[in-house]
Amino acid sequence: MFKELGQMMGALKNLGKLKEEAEKFQARLADLFVEGSAGGGMVRVRANARMEVLRIEISPDAPLQDREMLEDLIAAAVNQALVKAREVASEEVQKMAQSLGVPLGLGLPGLS
Repeated sequence: MFKELGQMMGALKNLGKLKEEAEKFQARLADLFVEGSAGGGMVRVRANARMEVLRIEISPDAPLQDREMLEDLIAAAVNQALVKAREVASEEVQKMAQSLGVPLGLGLPGLS
């Protein structure tokens, strides 16, 4: 318990640095890209680690006449891309926290 308290006090001393690093972190997430796909690649979605969908590509082979199926393929590809984006963002949070010596789970803004 005292060790955790000491770690938290150390983190509070570096709050300015933490804020600066959190801002850099958010900018870095915008430059980390992932892709999701569905229907054997008929629908492909590009997103970044800020959970922003950047592009949706629909193959000419996609079932354009079957609107319901196409909607399902788009939803599946978007969901896959966002899952990957969350994984990448989580890895980046862990790297940043480790480099700053901040234990995860403190609930600091931009770190959880």
